[in-house]
Formats: sequence, structure tokens, C-alpha cells
Amino acid sequence: MSRTSATTNAARNAVVELLRVSPVADDLATRFAAAGHRLYLVGGSVRDAMLGRLGNDLDFTTDARPREIMRIVTGWADAVWDTGIAFGTVGAAKHGAQCEITTFRADAYDRVSRNPEVQFGDTIEADLVRRDFTVNAMAIDLSTRQFIDPHDGLDALANRVLDTPATPQESFADDPLRMLRAARFVSQLGFTCAPRVLEALHEMAGEITRITAERVQAELSKLLCGAHPRTGVELLVDSGLAAHVLPELPSMRLEIDEHHQHKDVYEHSLVVLDQAVALETEGPDLVLRLAALLHDIGKPDTRRHVPGGGVSFHHHEVVGAKLVRKRLRALRYSKEVIEDVARLVFLHLRFHGYGKGEWTDSAVRRYVTDADDLLPRLHKLVRADCTTRNRRKASALQRTYDGLEERIARIAADEDLARVRPDLDGNEIMRLLDVPPGPLVGKAWTFLKELRLDQGPLEYDDAVAALRSWARAQGLGVAAADQGEPADADEVAGTGAEDEQR
Repeated sequence: MSRTSATTNAARNAVVELLRVSPVADDLATRFAAAGHRLYLVGGSVRDAMLGRLGNDLDFTTDARPREIMRIVTGWADAVWDTGIAFGTVGAAKHGAQCEITTFRADAYDRVSRNPEVQFGDTIEADLVRRDFTVNAMAIDLSTRQFIDPHDGLDALANRVLDTPATPQESFADDPLRMLRAARFVSQLGFTCAPRVLEALHEMAGEITRITAERVQAELSKLLCGAHPRTGVELLVDSGLAAHVLPELPSMRLEIDEHHQHKDVYEHSLVVLDQAVALETEGPDLVLRLAALLHDIGKPDTRRHVPGGGVSFHHHEVVGAKLVRKRLRALRYSKEVIEDVARLVFLHLRFHGYGKGEWTDSAVRRYVTDADDLLPRLHKLVRADCTTRNRRKASALQRTYDGLEERIARIAADEDLARVRPDLDGNEIMRLLDVPPGPLVGKAWTFLKELRLDQGPLEYDDAVAALRSWARAQGLGVAAADQGEPADADEVAGTGAEDEQR
């Protein structure tokens, strides 16, 4: 339902009032007017102003050509940059505001790539019709305070609907990235797509393959960090876009028959995403959200039917970590993001071996050490992964994890769990074994670290004795400091060969 005329006018007046108290916009408009040009606040800035979420990033458009824009803002702005000048955009900073000023555009697209043949336009109306969605096709003439809305963007905004100024088919053929932007706006703003937009998404999903992986990744990240990531993900999958950009997601929609019951992995993953978001304390966490969405990505490849009508997914966390690395690399995520998400996926199931607290202190140390700086995220992921509707079972799982966290805190109070290191450093290892730097020192260091994880901190003499015994077992001489007859390493601290939780 559209807004009443009075409500519409109030919204328009609110924007005008916002501009009245905006010295940067007013000052900039005055400079353009003095040079004989019009300046408009446009696109997302107008939309966000009406939604009450306008920040310091302001978008403007003008009839002035790029070089003239440069001349007007030089000497006024605190900083000016021209990295986008080939596309008609000049950037300027003033009093903390980041301004992007773009010459009217009337681009033509080859509809093979998404790169337009840049053409400058002469009217605001021609500029607005080429924009992605009607809610982004509104403008305000800063000289006259005239509100310009040729495509009913204000009504679409009032009804929280995404529609396109031209037909969706034309818009998406010009730039297929707009399809991902639709899903992103659904996530960020809580909008829904107009029926004709949904129809075009289904028809044209395959066109997204024209877009580079870097562009896809940027939109996917913004979608996942939105206020409603589940809704955005559902649009990706339902429209068919996910089949091209993140095919593992629709693959998690496993067929369930009456004999082989299990949770719907896709629906379960969406619930885990919701619950992980609810556990965030410092704003959107892309790594946590990716891990929550993809934690069971290995289940389709590991599903096995077992006698009695059951289903197993043995080692899906191992397979899942490999699939995460492969997919996120294809999407050009950074090495740090890839490794963090893959490690969380690999570790997310380990807690389920904890039982009712049967882990030894050694196993707890390994859990902490393997998670390392990801431990706070792992805590959230494991808790979010509890989606059972059985309240008693869910409560028991949460209490058990509370107990594990308490044990971690208790052991950490006695030992520096955040920085578990061998009791002897590399220099001491080289001195005791009389060896130069090299792979052997690394092997000895690893042995001592395993010993530390198994036994906790050792006295110096015990650590030395264990190292010497290990060296003899490797066929090494330890003449440099082999004084006395140390106890066998197995007697001192165990071999460290049993890795209860690896």
C-alpha cells in the first residue's frame, strides 16, 4: 500500500530539512551553481536519508563534466582524488564527509561483459533511468530543493519493495551484478523483490557468470553482513543465483525419505546462521557468518544410509573444510578469511566428543590450542549449531558447553593456554642436542609441544630428560649435555603419541 499524500510530503520535507542543516551539501551546491552547473543528491544517499540511516558517504550527480568537477572542488575540499574520473566520478573529502560527484551518465552496455561504454548524459531524468532500483533512482536538486522521483521510488521505499526503473530484464542484461545487489539489499534493508524482479532473477540467474569473482565476493560479503542475512541467502538459493556463485548451498537441500530421516541440512544451516548472528557482540562478523552458513557443507558428499533407516555423515567436517577452501579461493577471499573459516568448519564437531565432561585436561588444552585465536568464534559456532527442538536436550548441550568453558578458564588460570609453547625453546634445544638450526630442531620442538599439551608445564629437568630420551630414540647422540642417567621419556611424561582429539 502506498503512503498517503501527507506522509509522502512529510518524508520529502524530512529530506529537505536534512539538507538544510547539511553545510557540506549546501556549500558544494553553491560552488556548482556559481560555476553555472546543477548539483543533485542522488541514489543511495537519498534512500538512506529517508530511512534515517544517512552516514558520511554522500553521492552527488551533476551536469558538469569531470574536469570541471575537479576545478570546482579543488581548493574547497580537504582532499580530492580522481581514481574514478574515467567513469565520470571525482572524490572529495570535506569536514569528515566523503563525497562522490559523478557526471550524468547515459551509458550503453555490450551485454557481454558488465563494462559499459561510458557516455555522459545531459539530464537528471536520463541519469536516473539507468540506475539499478527505483529506491536508488531518486534525487534532490540542491539549488531548488526539488524532489525528483520519476519512477515512484518513494512509494517503493514506503512499501519496502525492490523494483527497477526500466524492465528487470533490461536492467539485469546491462549489469548482471544488479541481481546480487538485489539479494544484498534484501539482507541489508529488509526489502522484498517485486514479482517481476523475482521472475527476471529466475530467468536470468545464469547471466551472473559474466561477473568477476571479486565482484561476486564483495556483494556476497555485504549480504552476509546485513541485518537479515538469512533472507538474502534464501533469495540467492530460490532464484538460482547460488547455483552459480555458491553451488554448495543448494546442494545441502538433501532429499529426505520416510526411511532415512535426518535434519534438512540447508534449513539447519540457515538456523545456525540466525543463531550465530544473535550471539555476536561487536557487530557483523563475516568469518563467523561464513562458518555458520557453510559448517555442514561436507554433508552431501559424506551421506551414507545405515542399517535400520539411519543416515551418517562421517568426517563431514574434514571434507567440509576442504570444500570451504576450494570455494572461498574461487571467490577470491583473502587467505586469512579462507583459513579461519576452514579451521572453524574443521573444528565445529569436535565438542561432540566431550560427552558429559570425559575429556582429559590434555584434550581441553588441544581444543584451545587448535582453535587458537578463533576460540571465541568457535564457542559461538558450537552453541549456534544446537538446533534441536527438544528443549531439555538443547539445555543439556548448552550446560555441557558451559562446563567446558569453565574448565578452559580454570586451566588457563594455571597455564598460559593462549600461548602454549614447549618448555624448552629452539636455542635450548640446539644447545642440549648440539645441533645447528634445521628440520631436526623443528621436530624436537614439536615433540616437546605435544608433551606440554599432554602433561601441562614440566619442570626444566624433566623437559631436558624427555628431550634427551627422544633424541636417543631418533638415533641421535646427545653428548653435548648427556650427564647422568635420565628416566625414560615414557616414564617422565608419556610419548604424546595419543592425540585424543585431533
